[in-house]
Amino acid sequence: MNVPMPRLRHPEKSKKADSEIPRKPKWIRRKKIESAEYFETRRLMRDHNLTTVCEEAACPNIGECWSKRHATMMIMGEVCTRGCSFCNVSTGRPDALDAFEPGRVALAVKKLALRHVVITSVDRDDLEDGGAEHIAQTIRAVRHQTPGTTIEVLTPDFLGKGNAAEIVFEAAPDVFNHNLETVPHLYPRVRPGARYYSSLRLLDDAKRANPQVFTKSGLMVGMGETLEDLRQVMDDLRAADVDFLTVGQYLQPTPKHHPIDRFVTPEEFEQIERMARSKGFLGVSATPLTRSSFHADEDFAALKEARNRQLDSVNAGGDGTA
Repeated sequence: MNVPMPRLRHPEKSKKADSEIPRKPKWIRRKKIESAEYFETRRLMRDHNLTTVCEEAACPNIGECWSKRHATMMIMGEVCTRGCSFCNVSTGRPDALDAFEPGRVALAVKKLALRHVVITSVDRDDLEDGGAEHIAQTIRAVRHQTPGTTIEVLTPDFLGKGNAAEIVFEAAPDVFNHNLETVPHLYPRVRPGARYYSSLRLLDDAKRANPQVFTKSGLMVGMGETLEDLRQVMDDLRAADVDFLTVGQYLQPTPKHHPIDRFVTPEEFEQIERMARSKGFLGVSATPLTRSSFHADEDFAALKEARNRQLDSVNAGGDGTA
């Protein structure tokens, strides 16, 4: 009897040489959290046949987030058309879109009673619009089910998809997030299917389309970048009027993935945060375990407060930088 071979999770990495995964320092290690709320969140995801980036990307914060009934929905399937060297999400040919997925996401958001939800997706280069309409439908479905829930989308770059991103802009998420992930000179090795300045332009376009939307981007460190590299990326993001920056430690999923250059210390993260705040971001989260959607609800509340303070300062005759 012939037993079918299991599908490789990362076929594009199968021929790459292994690199040793260094032992995590004490400030990276997390205790496993499996509370009743954790299992309830997992059950809800299974019952509604939903994929989460928490699981697919092997996020170290899953225990804490799910115990708070927070889950980041990953729509448009669990197979990505890109093969980024840092990412643990499966690569290959995705299935057709599920027309009922936006409704299931909205129902799960309602059952979780989320005040703020983060919706992300795989890259879908196989689709004419890169999945933009599906993302927009999901935004509208959540708004219909829970009008009071604020919505953050973490989108692909829609590279080569013309004006597809405008479909998402028109759906008016409260936060538009697109991660640069790393510094420009590492793109050929880390994000070979992406283009640094195209990603920057997407963030700039989101703000131009709706000046009231909060824009957000994230970086991983410990991949071979320098502090000066980070400084330049921060300047580029501020030139695109990005409001919020997240910076976290890169963790190598398998020996076939991009090797860890080093573990950045908590003290260095504090320096990175100070540098980012000095650039004028409304909000910054820079810690070893920071991830794009970690504490996103709290970050959104802080963003609104920071914008209100800025407006108050302008109205009082200040320069709005306080």
